[in-house]
Amino acid sequence: MLDLCIINCKLDIGTEEVCLGIEDGKIVSIKKLPPSASETIDVKGKLVLPGLIDAHVHFRDPGLTFKEDFFSGSAAAAAGGFTTVLDMPNTVPPTNTLQTFLEKHKIASKRSLVDFGLHAGVADLSNIKDLAKYKPASFKIFMDLVDDNFLMDAFGKINEVKDVPPNVHDLNEVGVHPLISLHAEDPDVVEQCTKKMKKEGSNPELYAQARPPQAEIESIRNAISLAEKFNQRVHFCHVSTKKSLKLINTAKKTGLKITSEITPHHLFLDSDYLKKYGNLAKTNPPLRDDKNRLKIEDLSQIDIIGTDHAPHTLEEKKKDIWNAPPGIPGLETTLPLLLTQLNQGKISVGDIKRLLCENPAKIFKIPNKGFIDEGMDADLVVIDLKMEGVVDPDNFKSKSKYSPFKGFKTKGMPVMTIVRGNLVMDNGEIIDNHGKFVYSDLEVEH
Repeated sequence: MLDLCIINCKLDIGTEEVCLGIEDGKIVSIKKLPPSASETIDVKGKLVLPGLIDAHVHFRDPGLTFKEDFFSGSAAAAAGGFTTVLDMPNTVPPTNTLQTFLEKHKIASKRSLVDFGLHAGVADLSNIKDLAKYKPASFKIFMDLVDDNFLMDAFGKINEVKDVPPNVHDLNEVGVHPLISLHAEDPDVVEQCTKKMKKEGSNPELYAQARPPQAEIESIRNAISLAEKFNQRVHFCHVSTKKSLKLINTAKKTGLKITSEITPHHLFLDSDYLKKYGNLAKTNPPLRDDKNRLKIEDLSQIDIIGTDHAPHTLEEKKKDIWNAPPGIPGLETTLPLLLTQLNQGKISVGDIKRLLCENPAKIFKIPNKGFIDEGMDADLVVIDLKMEGVVDPDNFKSKSKYSPFKGFKTKGMPVMTIVRGNLVMDNGEIIDNHGKFVYSDLEVEH
């Protein structure tokens, strides 16, 4: 007798219903007839997707937990259909030493409701080798905060890590060098344009010009040359302009191991939202005008969607445009927004799975995630395609109660989230669960 059977599942629109048998947190059968199980959940013909993977979240834990923490952030993830999150290193202290990495691992292991990985920061390059042994999801570099000499040294040092660490899963076919994730904005362009725009005043719309498309384009061009020089895997976070994406895809065709990410806010909003919502729409890189921005029709050329869930307090967001922190919470709005596009026929179920399940698992080498198949983790999100709603930040599980998507009408909602066979969200209710580090089952010494 199995632990759990989920019956009457549709794995795509228009397909026959199947039953998913689950044992010890794994999918062990996909059949028309239900196996015997201790517990049965009937989803009544609803769409069931692999649990979503968000490769780009900022849970602010430790040091900034008044904005978010691993419990509230993972609750937001579960509410939004995400079963795995990869947390960014810009906490206090930054996750750029072995000690701070292990401390964050300890915090997340205690608090996270969903499974998690951790990106590592890059500061003192002598830490790279030790950090690599604990399998960070990537080494994250904020190119707007470093000069070219540091960037060159960082690429070189990360590229020296070649041996597969003991007791860590094999680092697959693209080579054993750790992945580098990049926030690509050129610091010189940003500095010059910001100085100029500050003289113009403090209107929110000036922020888009303070960090113009050229800052991203120049930075991406520089990073592509480094990726080629070192034959290094590189992932570009939150790509926001058509020209940037063209540079990346042209480089891909030459055989470079590079990938791209877009956020929901760069996908669905333009720079006019800075006028409408002010700092609530402030993010780095900023929202782009209609001429430069990426749109739904560009998704076929993009590898993944990452929310860049970056919560702040409303009090912080009330500061003037030059002092308010950049960042938009996105975990609870992303899937409803995409399901609305699905209902309108603008994207397919396959697009959602590719961008938010399959490719994140492949790019970040997350074992047993991203697919509904026998032997995979039983990470699932059940979708009600008919459920309509309106984005209301007051109802977020996140501590962050704002969104430039406030008032957006949606059709299609996640109604159940399951992590390794454990029910974590049921019709908006969050249920306690013990999230695990996705890269190793080892007990890490703290």
